[in-house]
Amino acid sequence: MVRTHPVYLDCNATTPLEPAVAAVIRHFFEEEYGNEGSRTHAYGVRAKEAVKQAREQVARLVAAQPEEIIFTSGATESNNLSILGLAQWGRRHGKTHIISTRIEHKAVLEPIDVLAKDGFEVDLVSPGKGGRVDAAKIISLIRPTTLLISVMHANNETGVIQPIPEITEALVHHPVWFHVDASQTFGKLIEPLRNHRIDLLSASGHKIFGPKGVGVLVVRHRGKQKVPLAPLIHGGGQEQGLRPGTLPVPLIAGLGMAAELGSKDHAIRKAKCLAFRAKFLQAIQSLNPKIHGEEGHVLPHTVNVSFPGLSAEEAIVRLRDLVAVSNGSACTSASYQPSHVLKAMGLGKDEIIGAVRFSWCHLTPEPDWAGVVARLKA
Repeated sequence: MVRTHPVYLDCNATTPLEPAVAAVIRHFFEEEYGNEGSRTHAYGVRAKEAVKQAREQVARLVAAQPEEIIFTSGATESNNLSILGLAQWGRRHGKTHIISTRIEHKAVLEPIDVLAKDGFEVDLVSPGKGGRVDAAKIISLIRPTTLLISVMHANNETGVIQPIPEITEALVHHPVWFHVDASQTFGKLIEPLRNHRIDLLSASGHKIFGPKGVGVLVVRHRGKQKVPLAPLIHGGGQEQGLRPGTLPVPLIAGLGMAAELGSKDHAIRKAKCLAFRAKFLQAIQSLNPKIHGEEGHVLPHTVNVSFPGLSAEEAIVRLRDLVAVSNGSACTSASYQPSHVLKAMGLGKDEIIGAVRFSWCHLTPEPDWAGVVARLKA
């Protein structure tokens, strides 16, 4: 069969929809369209049951309790709620210091900047050349006034996995709140996200082969103590008062199914992604690629690479009818700026300008690698 569209290699921006997830979403849009808050008829009851089931599916994936699952519009909202939602409690208790990293997504860095402008003190840790931050450096910055540590699980541009297990181990007996943006790893790297020392965990449906417009914030309890979050919006009382508004039942049900499949199929998916990665790296070997990311600590489905003498924009244009790739975060691509992640890693100007992100998944078909290499050599 002749391919009429380029092969999609931008799965870190958004993933394709799993067929089983699409079927669940369609069912609740077209047949079971009741409001979860309606208590006087069977449509509402069935919608409520669907949300309950999705909450349990997500909770099982991360070894949480269903009551610790808060549905949001996506990881951006979950990140904002985690950071800005702690500010009121922090001020009241003299906890006005935040620790994070320079490679976080803008959905973490910008809320932190909002608090910095409002008097909070902020320490941002730079990564090493390989894109990985030092857990010991993060822990060394903790003060008596530290409110929150926020570290992403894996970087969206480079795929570099951060030392979350090392940080959680160091925080076992420490009261500081710990937030992890798990957008790129939720349903993909299972065990690290089941650690109960992660107080707050953000994720999006559209990164795990589910729908756009829905996400989750896991708010773990420490015994009887709850994370003291204040809502950012008001009106309705849904999601324990932290996220009011009518619940999007079809999207939530789809997210639940995506979480269940992520738990069940992650080993098979990982194997397919690793096989794809091996073929990709072999194919581009003759181009003298410069890969940005510490080998052994990179997601199996991501490669950030630059090719000598070729800008990212030129590479993308040459490849556009063969493969769809990107030069960084989809959230900032409307007005291209040099990657803050690659700058923080200390890369040279040419490497930053030339960096292209290839990201795939278990559903990705094999591209014409010979054609890709020929275009890049042209």
